[in-house]
Amino acid sequence: MIQSLNKLVTFEDFAAWRPEGGRYELHDGVIVEMAQPVGDHEDVVGFIARKLTVEFDRLNLPYIIPKTALIKPANFESGYSPDVLLLNRPNLTNEPLWKKESTVMQAASIPLVVEVVSTNWDDDYYTKQGKYEGIGIPEYWIVDYLGLGAKKFTGNPKQPTISIYQLIDGEYQVTRFRDGDRIISPTFPELHLTAEQIFQAGGISR
Repeated sequence: MIQSLNKLVTFEDFAAWRPEGGRYELHDGVIVEMAQPVGDHEDVVGFIARKLTVEFDRLNLPYIIPKTALIKPANFESGYSPDVLLLNRPNLTNEPLWKKESTVMQAASIPLVVEVVSTNWDDDYYTKQGKYEGIGIPEYWIVDYLGLGAKKFTGNPKQPTISIYQLIDGEYQVTRFRDGDRIISPTFPELHLTAEQIFQAGGISR
């Protein structure tokens, strides 16, 4: 955890300070240095990004997946850097922080977000799930390819699990996928992808 001053940091100060090297987030005014992902984690992220890119390209949708963009919840001194962030390019003209800080705040800009779980699993299941729901992001995936989360998320015994949260009437409803379950994505209903294919990308096989 990085905090050069013994005080909370505003998002504006964080955005101005954030270095190009390394990966940092702002959690309610506290600068957090994210651990360097392991290779299996990066394999899963790359696999999902590739599959989603192929699908939105096939459908000729105006989406992009940026490398280092941030999500900022309104009224919070926070900024999150998701593993996969799907952006709706036409709405970026309405984002006040996009041009200078590559930051989005509006649900209309963010059709889908993916977080791949590492040791800080509680951030994905609790903190970010609540903040993404508050923004109104329509679809949020938590890809727990190692089954690190609590048993209420990953089963008993714990097992690799993908949780897909869909925004319904302003609240997230979750569906969980394991083994050979076909992923059901509200954003991409024709996506042909199973949970097992994603887990295998991270070296997990049965």
